[in-house]
Amino acid sequence: MTQEFTWDDAEDIGILLSQKHPELDPLAVRFTDLHRYVTELAEFKDDPKQSNEGKLEAIQMAWHEEFLDRTQG
Repeated sequence: MTQEFTWDDAEDIGILLSQKHPELDPLAVRFTDLHRYVTELAEFKDDPKQSNEGKLEAIQMAWHEEFLDRTQG
């Protein structure tokens, strides 16, 4: 069974985004694009309108950690 994620699953979403967009530096992604990337994930099952800056920032930082692990490994 596929896991379903919400805005509160920042670490899991960060991992998925790192896998889906390995070429992107998460700190260079605008929040409008980040919001779109998250809501386009098949595993994401939350209300797109329930995001806020804090949740997007948490996802961005989790994605950034994955990015650093991969690029500085």
